[in-house]
Amino acid sequence: MSFKIIVCVKQVFDPDTPSSAFVVDEAAKRVVPAQGIPPVVNGFCENAVEAALKIKEIIPNTEVVILSLGTGFVMDVMKKPLSMGADKMILVENPEEESSDPFKSATILSSAIEKIGDFNLIICGQQASDWDNAQVPLGISELLDIPCITGARAIEVKEEKVLAHSSNPDGYEVIQASLPTLITVNNEIGEPRYPTLRGIMQASRKSPELWSLEDLDIEISHIQNAMTLSELYIPVSDKNCEIIEGESDEDSGRLLALRLREEKII
Repeated sequence: MSFKIIVCVKQVFDPDTPSSAFVVDEAAKRVVPAQGIPPVVNGFCENAVEAALKIKEIIPNTEVVILSLGTGFVMDVMKKPLSMGADKMILVENPEEESSDPFKSATILSSAIEKIGDFNLIICGQQASDWDNAQVPLGISELLDIPCITGARAIEVKEEKVLAHSSNPDGYEVIQASLPTLITVNNEIGEPRYPTLRGIMQASRKSPELWSLEDLDIEISHIQNAMTLSELYIPVSDKNCEIIEGESDEDSGRLLALRLREEKII
């Protein structure tokens, strides 16, 4: 008996890009790629790959399929999940240069998942570091009509069910769902494993499958945006920082309290 896990990953701008290199085209409402700084695989997506590989180590005959939607894929970047130990990668080319609409992304990804077929589990990162919407996984589960568990820090597969330890402000709760299920994970799932030399060599011999929207029988113009991006800009801070120092910590605290009272904050 085989077990198939689909992991959705996303290529994003490097979140460690210096603020001086971060540029927004306000007229086009898009982020301009920083010169000389390559994109990366979204951090939570790497956690999702790690979660899938942990399951693969326990359940025999498990296949881990990486699925990504985007444009301008950098193969050296996108092959990282393969070098970590994933079995297969499918890249869906989006004709739009950049889309922040989560419903549109969820519609395309769910169609690709249906085309892959015969899956038992879908794992996604809880959010992407570029738009931070955290809505695409929820949209996929809704469109595929399967259960969704969010914020998992541990996953256990038992026969036809899955148990997820899902984080919450007070700790975590254990949620059970029947398969197939979609689960989003956070960084508590574990540090993504570092690709080994053998894994890198194996990944270099694997060619990702490239799918177009035509392969999914999708016409991009027929998908209506569920969200309208009205404005995109880098916020400008015009606040002044005042340093209050006293002769001692207690005196500094007293002077701070007096200053806050003057400003009617307390």
